[in-house]
Amino acid sequence: MFISFPFFQTYAPALAVASQPNSVLGISLSGSGNTSVPLQIVLLLTAMTLLPAIIMCLTPFLRITIVLHFLRQALGTQTTPSNQILVGIALFLTFLIIRPVVDTIYKDSWQPMEQGKITSQQALEQAANPLKNFLLRTTREKDIKLFVEISKTPQPRTAADLPLSVVIPAYIVSELRTGFQIGAVLYLPFLIVDLVVASITLSAGMIQLPPAMVSAPLKILLFVMVDGWNLVVGSLVKTFG
Repeated sequence: MFISFPFFQTYAPALAVASQPNSVLGISLSGSGNTSVPLQIVLLLTAMTLLPAIIMCLTPFLRITIVLHFLRQALGTQTTPSNQILVGIALFLTFLIIRPVVDTIYKDSWQPMEQGKITSQQALEQAANPLKNFLLRTTREKDIKLFVEISKTPQPRTAADLPLSVVIPAYIVSELRTGFQIGAVLYLPFLIVDLVVASITLSAGMIQLPPAMVSAPLKILLFVMVDGWNLVVGSLVKTFG
């Protein structure tokens, strides 16, 4: 009696799916295959525990968090913005960038699997293609060659022949390198401000005054005057095409 009719009408399908036997989070489980239902549940929970690592390493989240950390260090604001704010900014920017890929995976693999048109194995294979294409867009060829040699994988004829076991670590290394490059470029203008302020204070004989106390407000003022957040966030998003 406490649930209004519009609410029930909206969420009735989801409640019906969740109340079905052998169903976890809307994913139907069946023991008719080679694996039993308890084992399928264990595999599903294991995949859910790996979800944070997937979000952090297989999305733009990795590069964005590195750049924002370097930016905070360059400004010298210590814990402002806090880690929670930086992570929140990185998450929302990641969702914005990765949304087309998620929509493609949902339409091409998840929906057909729910409708019973394809098996779960076929759905995984179809979901790997758009993810692989996204990762390869920002992955250096040098890093791909490195992990092809390490894994002793046969030389692929095209990029589509590369397995995810090679593409994923190559993408992570490429993102680390790109993030550090952008962070170093962000550091340079603020480093110049620190050097100028330190030379002025020392030449003026103000030895007891730490240069960081003078340079910190100047760097923040400079960052605000050039609309730094707009420039940094806009440039970060554009680096992913």
